Amino acid sequence: MKEFKYTITDPVGIHARPAGILVKEVKNFASTVTFIKGEKSAKASSLMKLMGMGIKQGDEVTVQVEGADEEACAAAIEKFLKENM
Repeated sequence: MKEFKYTITDPVGIHARPAGILVKEVKNFASTVTFIKGEKSAKASSLMKLMGMGIKQGDEVTVQVEGADEEACAAAIEKFLKENM
Protein backbone atom coordinates (compact mmCIF):
# COMPACT_ATOMS: atom_id res chain seq x y z
CA MET A 1 0.00 0.00 0.00
CA LYS A 2 1.17 3.50 -0.88
CA GLU A 3 0.13 6.46 1.23
CA PHE A 4 0.76 10.19 1.07
CA LYS A 5 -0.62 13.36 2.63
CA TYR A 6 -1.78 16.39 0.68
CA THR A 7 -3.06 19.80 1.80
CA ILE A 8 -5.89 21.12 -0.37
CA THR A 9 -5.02 24.53 -1.87
CA ASP A 10 -8.13 25.13 -4.03
CA PRO A 11 -10.10 28.06 -2.51
CA VAL A 12 -13.35 26.06 -2.81
CA GLY A 13 -11.88 22.76 -1.60
CA ILE A 14 -12.92 19.53 -3.29
CA HIS A 15 -15.92 20.51 -5.39
CA ALA A 16 -17.86 19.02 -8.33
CA ARG A 17 -15.67 19.82 -11.34
CA PRO A 18 -12.26 18.67 -10.08
CA ALA A 19 -13.81 15.83 -8.06
CA GLY A 20 -15.48 14.51 -11.23
CA ILE A 21 -12.18 14.63 -13.10
CA LEU A 22 -10.46 12.90 -10.17
CA VAL A 23 -13.01 10.07 -10.23
CA LYS A 24 -12.34 9.56 -13.96
CA GLU A 25 -8.58 9.55 -13.31
CA VAL A 26 -8.93 6.93 -10.56
CA LYS A 27 -10.98 4.66 -12.83
CA ASN A 28 -7.98 4.40 -15.19
CA PHE A 29 -6.24 2.22 -12.60
CA ALA A 30 -6.92 -1.15 -11.02
CA SER A 31 -5.91 0.09 -7.56
CA THR A 32 -8.33 1.28 -4.89
CA VAL A 33 -7.85 4.91 -3.84
CA THR A 34 -9.17 6.10 -0.48
CA PHE A 35 -9.23 9.68 0.82
CA ILE A 36 -9.13 10.09 4.61
CA LYS A 37 -9.81 13.28 6.58
CA GLY A 38 -10.07 12.91 10.33
CA GLU A 39 -12.62 10.19 11.09
CA LYS A 40 -14.12 10.26 7.57
CA SER A 41 -12.97 8.25 4.59
CA ALA A 42 -14.27 7.72 1.06
CA LYS A 43 -13.26 5.78 -2.01
CA ALA A 44 -12.12 8.19 -4.72
CA SER A 45 -14.22 6.27 -7.24
CA SER A 46 -17.42 7.63 -5.63
CA LEU A 47 -18.05 11.27 -6.54
CA MET A 48 -20.85 11.82 -4.01
CA LYS A 49 -18.97 10.24 -1.10
CA LEU A 50 -15.83 12.21 -1.94
CA MET A 51 -17.73 15.50 -2.08
CA GLY A 52 -19.68 14.53 1.05
CA MET A 53 -16.49 14.60 3.10
CA GLY A 54 -16.62 18.41 3.10
CA ILE A 55 -12.92 18.88 2.35
CA LYS A 56 -12.06 22.59 2.35
CA GLN A 57 -9.01 24.69 1.49
CA GLY A 58 -6.25 24.07 4.02
CA ASP A 59 -7.50 20.60 5.00
CA GLU A 60 -4.89 17.86 5.00
CA VAL A 61 -6.05 14.57 3.52
CA THR A 62 -4.35 11.21 3.56
CA VAL A 63 -4.52 9.33 0.28
CA GLN A 64 -4.14 5.54 0.40
CA VAL A 65 -3.59 3.57 -2.79
CA GLU A 66 -3.69 -0.21 -2.79
CA GLY A 67 -3.57 -2.61 -5.72
CA ALA A 68 -1.53 -4.06 -8.54
CA ASP A 69 -0.63 -0.69 -10.08
CA GLU A 70 -0.42 1.33 -6.87
CA GLU A 71 2.94 2.97 -7.71
CA ALA A 72 1.70 4.46 -10.98
CA CYS A 73 -1.72 5.25 -9.54
CA ALA A 74 -0.32 7.08 -6.49
CA ALA A 75 2.01 9.12 -8.71
CA ALA A 76 -0.85 10.07 -11.05
CA ILE A 77 -3.19 11.03 -8.20
CA GLU A 78 -0.52 13.11 -6.45
CA LYS A 79 0.26 14.90 -9.73
CA PHE A 80 -3.47 15.52 -10.32
CA LEU A 81 -3.92 16.98 -6.83
CA LYS A 82 -0.95 19.32 -7.21
CA GLU A 83 -2.23 20.59 -10.57
CA ASN A 84 -5.94 20.86 -9.72
CA MET A 85 -6.56 21.06 -5.99
